[in-house]
Amino acid sequence: MRPIRVLVVEDSLTVRAVLCDVLSRDPELEVVGVAEDGRRAIEQCEALRPDVITMDMMLPVMSGLAATEYIMAYRPTPILIVSSSTNRGELFRTYEALAAGAVDVLDKPKGDEPDGAWERRFVATVKLVSRIRVITHPRARLREMTTTTPPPVHPRVHGRRECRLVAIGASTGGPGALREVLRALPADFPIAVIVLLHLGATFGHSFAAWLETELGHPVAIAKDNEPLVPASSRIVMAPPSRHLIVRDGRLHLTDGAERNSCRPSIDVLFESIAADLGGAVAACLLTGMGKDGAGGLLQLRRAGAYTIAQDEATSVVYGMPREAALLGAPEQVLPLAEIGPALAALARRDA
Repeated sequence: MRPIRVLVVEDSLTVRAVLCDVLSRDPELEVVGVAEDGRRAIEQCEALRPDVITMDMMLPVMSGLAATEYIMAYRPTPILIVSSSTNRGELFRTYEALAAGAVDVLDKPKGDEPDGAWERRFVATVKLVSRIRVITHPRARLREMTTTTPPPVHPRVHGRRECRLVAIGASTGGPGALREVLRALPADFPIAVIVLLHLGATFGHSFAAWLETELGHPVAIAKDNEPLVPASSRIVMAPPSRHLIVRDGRLHLTDGAERNSCRPSIDVLFESIAADLGGAVAACLLTGMGKDGAGGLLQLRRAGAYTIAQDEATSVVYGMPREAALLGAPEQVLPLAEIGPALAALARRDA
């Protein structure tokens, strides 16, 4: 079997040498090219057709974000962002790149990791990302086009039960998917929204701030023991590295064991919501690797909730939604563009 062909994009000669050395030590990987700026990255991608690209965000000539947008529009290739960004502006560019189609993000080594730990994680992540079938993100082609409104979707609602909560879980490919779903909700959407995204601690804490700028209304990180609908915001996000549950109408954070190798876990959240609110819920499971959320979505459907899974064609990774569909958990399987309007229709129905 031929090795996985990797293009390394990094402007620092020292860091680039480290990345190439780590990758070259694994017989399953082959570094086929390097690039020190975004424009060269595009040229190398066109010429070499790599299986996977490691991409820094802060690059000369053309940024990593601009290169990612172009590659995903014209030569879709799995991209792993490898970044040491810590300030707000640089982190926001990382989220933009993930929304533009980059598959995952990994922080650069800080030097205080256990011997070999970062290297093993880097190699494993490159291999994992290389296996993902990426889809075209035509964002770079559509900058001057206005966004069209998707056709209205009319969800099937159980009986006369009100909807008191919308819960959304996502993983790989989630930043862009969440943005599209939440943008479809009106500014005066009257139902509380909880969002859980699998994203590492380095990048997860400021994601709510980025999402808030994208949506134009408040998004907050959940706090322990706060009411389900906090006064400051109707959209709350699970914090990195802690489970979020709903109990007795309040949000609670726990440090329990990982579920499906995840903490926070979508299953943990969905199961708690099913137990606390029953059918007065709409729940969505979006793009992501693995099976987290599938069992929880099934419990919600059995409790009478309105359940949605993203379809295969629009998922960056059709893992979690597929597992849910195999269980019969979603009442509807919808393309991404129709999920937000389906949720917005719930508010119109209640009105």
